[in-house]
Amino acid sequence: MNLLSEARLRLPVRMKLAVVSAALTFAILLLFAVVVGTFTVRRLDSSFDSELRSATASLADRIRLRPEPQVPGDLLSAASAGGAQIRVLNRSGQVIGASPLEGEDLGAPSEDLRDVGRYRVASRPLLVGNVGGGGFQPPSLGRFAEPVGFVQYARPRGGLSSTVARLKAFLGFGVLGGTVLAFLAGLAVARRAMRPVTRLTGAAREVARTRDPSTTLPKPEANDEVAELAHTLEDMLGELGAARSETESALARQRQFVADASHELRTPLTSILANLELLETELRGDQGEIAASALRSSRRMRRLVADLLLLARADNGRQVPRKPVDLSAVAREATAEAAPLAAEHQLALDAPSETWVDGVPDDLHRAALNLIENALAHTPAGTPVTVSVRSEHPEGVAPQAAVG
Repeated sequence: MNLLSEARLRLPVRMKLAVVSAALTFAILLLFAVVVGTFTVRRLDSSFDSELRSATASLADRIRLRPEPQVPGDLLSAASAGGAQIRVLNRSGQVIGASPLEGEDLGAPSEDLRDVGRYRVASRPLLVGNVGGGGFQPPSLGRFAEPVGFVQYARPRGGLSSTVARLKAFLGFGVLGGTVLAFLAGLAVARRAMRPVTRLTGAAREVARTRDPSTTLPKPEANDEVAELAHTLEDMLGELGAARSETESALARQRQFVADASHELRTPLTSILANLELLETELRGDQGEIAASALRSSRRMRRLVADLLLLARADNGRQVPRKPVDLSAVAREATAEAAPLAAEHQLALDAPSETWVDGVPDDLHRAALNLIENALAHTPAGTPVTVSVRSEHPEGVAPQAAVG
């Protein structure tokens, strides 16, 4: 049952519509075939019985009656055409005349029709009036009439059965053919009805692929529910496009502000750092410590500004041009900036006077400082941390924080 439900849910809408249309048509045609078939079979059977009774009565009227019935041979031959059988019996039940064809025993005469083997048999009494002074009387059904014999007429039911079989086959093929045609017609109508939805689906896939909400959606010619859906989706895409434009504009302004602010802050910070470094070398005592603390804060601020510049460049997708950079100088600056954080560690620098590579100074400084801070943060107190620079490649290498 679950498999049937899952299969039904996986069917496309046009297939479901075609199946429902075919099922309804099948039910209607089947009911029609049952009613028409039953009525027609009854009519055929009734017509067959009426013809059998009429033929039997005609035979009885044509038999010459004497005190004993006399049956002409040519009458038996003519009446038995088509495989029919005729029996004429006297009042004692003895056969006194029969058709030339040998067939089954038709049994005793009966007032009603009955089936004997492959035949349907009708019986009719042969009546004659009382013999008086007027001589012989014609057959009569008066109250003094009495049968002098019987005639039995039997016709094979094969023709009726074949007619009924052909009728049932015709109705069955009609039901199946109508169902198939209804399925194909329903599938064609559903496919035509779902064609605008298919085009809308393709347009939606294109929007998902290109991420372009300005894509024009196809509009059906008919002003129906599908057209309303197309207009609604187009309005939704328009609103999404407007919201996207507003968001991109706000982000662009934000990136521009960050870039401008970072760039504008960089120059005064450089001057502040230079002045604080000068004061740190000239001042002693408490004033020197204050200058050193201000210098450390300024360096952290310079790092924050550099991070903002990096973020602005990443958002804009811009690449900063590379230039020759002295890694030894970068390592010294990073070590000096991280020195206040190394109160519980032994921070040392092992670098040659110069080590030149092509790179971005701010990025290299940030990488070196991150390595040093990670070494200080993730090692036990008292662990020596050495910042070393080695030229192991012709183009130089980045600074490494070695724990040892």
